[in-house]
This record gives sequence, C-alpha cells and structure tokens, in this order.
Amino acid sequence: MTALMGTHSITEELEQLSADVWSDTAAPTTTLPPRPAPHAPPAHRRTLKKFSRADALTMGGAFVSALATTLLIFGRLTPLEGRLGFVVVLFATYVVTYAVLVALTDNGPAVIDRVMTVLLTSSAVTALAALFSVVLFVLWRGRDALMNTNFFVQDLSVTGPLDPLDKGGISHAIVGTLIMTLIALVITVPLGVACSVYLTESSGRATSLVRTVVTAMTALPSILAGLFIFATWILILGFERSGIAASIAMSIMMLPIIIRAADVVLRLVPGNLREASAALGAPKWRTVWHVVLPTARSGLTTSVILGVARGVGETAPILLTAGFTSTMNLNPTKDPMVSLPLAAFELVRSPQPAQVARGFATAAVLMILVLVLFTIARIVGGRPAGQLSKRQERRTVTTSTKDAERMRSLPAALVREHSNV
Repeated sequence: MTALMGTHSITEELEQLSADVWSDTAAPTTTLPPRPAPHAPPAHRRTLKKFSRADALTMGGAFVSALATTLLIFGRLTPLEGRLGFVVVLFATYVVTYAVLVALTDNGPAVIDRVMTVLLTSSAVTALAALFSVVLFVLWRGRDALMNTNFFVQDLSVTGPLDPLDKGGISHAIVGTLIMTLIALVITVPLGVACSVYLTESSGRATSLVRTVVTAMTALPSILAGLFIFATWILILGFERSGIAASIAMSIMMLPIIIRAADVVLRLVPGNLREASAALGAPKWRTVWHVVLPTARSGLTTSVILGVARGVGETAPILLTAGFTSTMNLNPTKDPMVSLPLAAFELVRSPQPAQVARGFATAAVLMILVLVLFTIARIVGGRPAGQLSKRQERRTVTTSTKDAERMRSLPAALVREHSNV
C-alpha cells in the first residue's frame, strides 16, 4: 500500500512537470531586438568648394604678377620680341605664379587640381576661340554675297568674274551636293549597317581582319579615293566624269565612318535582349532585324549623319571624278557636276573680289550645312541605346494595348471553335 502511494505521487509530479513544460512551449514569446539609435549628424558637414572671392583674388594677383614679369623680361632683361612669344611666356609665368600662390594656403593635391583646372580650361577656351574665329571670318568675308537672294537661286552660267554680286549664285553647287550625297547614302547605308552587324554578331579571324581594314580606311587620304575611282571608273571602264563617279568616291570616305560608329552603337545594345529573343525561339537574323536594329535606331541615325558630314566636305575626289561646271546639271550619269567644297575652292582661286566673296559665301553655306548635320546627330544621338522617345513610347503603348485585346479575345474564339466542333 505504501509503495502504491509512492508510485502515485511520482506520477503526479511527472504530470505536473510535463504540464509546466507544455505551458511554456505552448505560449512562446517573441523578443524584438533593440532598435539602434539614430546616427548623430557630423559636427562639420563637408561642402564642395566653389569659386570664391579668395580664388578670384588669387587668379587676379597671379595674372598681374605674370604680366609684370613678362613685361620686364621682354622690355628690360632680354631682347625677345614677337606677340606669340609674349603670350606663351605670359601664360607659363601665370601658371607658375598661380601654383605658388595656391601652395601657400593649400596642400599638394589641391595645387595639382587647381593647376590642371587652369590648363584644361585654357585649352577649351583656345579651341573655342579658334573655332569661332574661323566661323566669324568666313561669314564676314562672304557677308556681301549672302545678303543677296539670287546667290541661292541662280547659277554661274551667265555670270562673269567682273559681274557684281547681285548676279549669279551657287544653286548648281547646292543641287549637285544634294544629289551626290543622296546617291552616296544609297550606297553606304546598307553596306555600312550590314558590315557593322557582321562585326558585332560574328566572331573569328575574318571579323578581326575586317575590323582592321575598316580602321585603316578611316585614315585613308581622300585624294587616294578619288584617284582610285578615276583610274577604275573613268580610265579602265571608260565612263565619263559625272556625279555618280563622285558619289562612289564619297562612299569610300563615308563607309568606314558609318561602320565604326554603327559598330560602337550596336555593341551598346543590352545582351539580355538578344538572349530573350533567342529564348523565344527566334533565329539570329530575326533577332537582329526586330530587336537589335530597332533598339539602336537613334545611334545608327547618328552614325549615318556623321558619315554624311565627312563626305559632304570632300573636294579632291569631286574634282577628279566629277570635274567642275558653272551650270546646273540634274543628271548624275553624264556631264560634270559640282559640289559646294569644289565651288568654294574654284571661286576663291580667282583674283576678282566678287568671285572671292562668292567663294567665302559658298564656304559659309557648306559650314552651316555641316554644323546643322552635327547638331542633328547630337540631338538624335542624345538618348542611349534602348531609350525611347515620347512618340516611340506612345506607339509602343498602343501596340501593347492592341496585343492585349487580341490575346483577351483569343480564348473566347477558341471556345466558340471547340463548341462548333
């Protein structure tokens, strides 16, 4: 009896212990980690240093000191003369003086940064000054001819060297340039885009060989292209000088520019687009035609415009293959045809002031045309590969909406078809 009561008490204790354990595990509690304290703001916030009054005073003091030192060198100490030497010595003295003044208050990296900023800024200002001086000089020398409307609507067929500027114009050169450029585009755009696609989508020894040849053709002198077409098209094949011969010579100069620029643009197309197209079962040619080329459309347009800007300014190939004429010629397959660069070259060679003014005005028209082409290339190529314009986004949304409606109507059509069966 006593043993039985001891066994019963042990059983009750085990049941009580299991009940306590079960109560602890049945109602677990979650302990959240302590929330970190917010970072305290730094005592002194770092700010990027901008152009301040102290910088202006340092630059002004360096310039005054450099000017005084240069005047002393050229006027007292040495027998040096010449405006170019004065400017060079002044600039070198200014850079050294400015570096010394900056070193009095800043450390070595800051001195190097300030000096390099001065050098780079001076280089940019010099380049822009040279560009604007050329543009203004050409416009100023041709201002008298540009003021006359007949300069753009007449040719030089009945105009002599001694005639005033209110007679004659360069309409034949403008039309000739447009015709030859259009024919050159018809030749170079398919070849250039196809070659760039081959270089981008293929690999092997032939690809590296083609890329090397294209790179070498980029530095090809234009006179060699003109001589090649003159020897083959005119001397060997027996064709006469014409606009189409000049267009072929222009194509040789435009082709490597278009190929290299298009090659760079096609390489910027994301590889996951090609992989997605291949995953859907599209062959390689369909991937290139429907994915790669539409994605790089803006860049390809930029490459074509850059090629046109290179070819439209050629003079030697046009002179060898198309000759010179002062009359309007709309047939590119026969008779000489003139372009704007060749017309400017021939007119400036004349000793008559009126012809020289016409030549500078022709050069101004050509310069404005090239600047417009480069501006268009900059605007068109401003978006990276794959980024759509507002119009392209609206067109894509419209197409996607139509596809969604078609896919929604497809199950209903399938149900009706199966019910009829």
